[in-house]
Amino acid sequence: MIPVQGVKGKRVAVLGLGRTGLSAARALVAGGAEVLCWDDGAAGRAAADVEDLPIEDLSKTDWSEISLLVVSPGIPHLYPKPHPIIAAGMAAGVPVDNDIGLFFRSLATPEWDRMERPPRVVAVTGSNGKSTTSALIHHTLTEAGRPSQLAGNIGRGVLDLDPLGDGGIVVLELSSYQTELARALTPDIAVFTNLSPDHLDRHGGMGGYFAAKRRLFAEGGPDRAIIGVDEPEGLFLTNQLTEAANDDRVIRISNAKLSGPGWNVFARKGFLAEWRKGRQVANIDLRQIPGLPGAHNHQNACAAYAVCRALGLAPREIEAAFARFEGLPHRSQIVGEKDGVRFVNDSKATNVDAAAKALSAFPRIRWICGGLAKEGGLDGLGAGLQNVVKAYVIGREAQAFALDLGDTSYAVCTTMEDAVAQAAAEAEAGETVLLAPAAASFDQYDSFEKRGEDFCLQVSKVIA
Repeated sequence: MIPVQGVKGKRVAVLGLGRTGLSAARALVAGGAEVLCWDDGAAGRAAADVEDLPIEDLSKTDWSEISLLVVSPGIPHLYPKPHPIIAAGMAAGVPVDNDIGLFFRSLATPEWDRMERPPRVVAVTGSNGKSTTSALIHHTLTEAGRPSQLAGNIGRGVLDLDPLGDGGIVVLELSSYQTELARALTPDIAVFTNLSPDHLDRHGGMGGYFAAKRRLFAEGGPDRAIIGVDEPEGLFLTNQLTEAANDDRVIRISNAKLSGPGWNVFARKGFLAEWRKGRQVANIDLRQIPGLPGAHNHQNACAAYAVCRALGLAPREIEAAFARFEGLPHRSQIVGEKDGVRFVNDSKATNVDAAAKALSAFPRIRWICGGLAKEGGLDGLGAGLQNVVKAYVIGREAQAFALDLGDTSYAVCTTMEDAVAQAAAEAEAGETVLLAPAAASFDQYDSFEKRGEDFCLQVSKVIA
């Protein structure tokens, strides 16, 4: 655990008692704060009660006695409208923060001054690929013998991490919800993978969404920034952070060839290449790495490679570690194969851009899609639809979702069980049954993980 600094003897309110909120409450108590906890749901309050954390209805609290309000990431503080408790706290002038802000202000300790290699923090944000990139960095560092911990949206809560020792590295996956509110952001290396429309209601539109991501760089002031430049926002961010074309504090990454005198890492036709000062330094063949299928994962590999190079790893160390990376559950996860038909779980493809990238990774697809559709429908699937032999639509609004598929052949299945059974029965050798929903899961499942687990269960029935 990392005790929160600067809160000894202060009354601190914690709103939201899921994994993040409970972690923050424990770390605040360890830092000497008097903590008051609240969750609108009975289950959250019960979880805090089990840990003997004080429960108080914050809608009735005296804000003049509260020094800080710590908020879980799922609770809106601005758009579409602030939660009433947050609005009351802000009106009373109480600072609002989250666990990420507490982490960055509490991480360094006096012991760091006596370390030969001070600890480092790598923070990864973007719309898609954050989890795979973060996990791949952590995996590669571990394989190379560098002490590394993985946290944030993946792994442990940031305040549940072990205190960092000499040369320790923390790899954080950070969502826009986390970067938007954190009062302290000081990563040593920051990564921006890409940007596509997502969470627009929460950020008041695309501009607000990008602004939330940009804070990690503009306010975080990392020593080195690694930025995907395949979208205008990434190119703009790169331009803001560089002093000249050869400024290698910024490493540009792409799925297209990059040129220029700076530091570039890009992937083309399955080959990763590193160029510095106009010369190629190294290359890696990514095509035969099972845990990194498709161009979208090749971009993730470019980001992870750039981070590891910035931390001093040699290209061949990185290549050897990549070859042993098995991928993550629910992200282009190969579940099984039968009679030449492959079954792939990409339940994490909750938006159109992520689904389009998954569809581009395989040549002939029986596509399981549908769920709680996001703003904009299926606009943006583009060339990925050309690989779809047939779509099998799930979700409570499956019929309406199917109407957005245009000329693509489809079957309205509603349930995962029916979709997998039909797709498996109709699939031919060389085809892939792919779950890449292009929608949120909450119409039928508690999370994308639960949706992916159901897919894996149904696949196990048909390939048994």
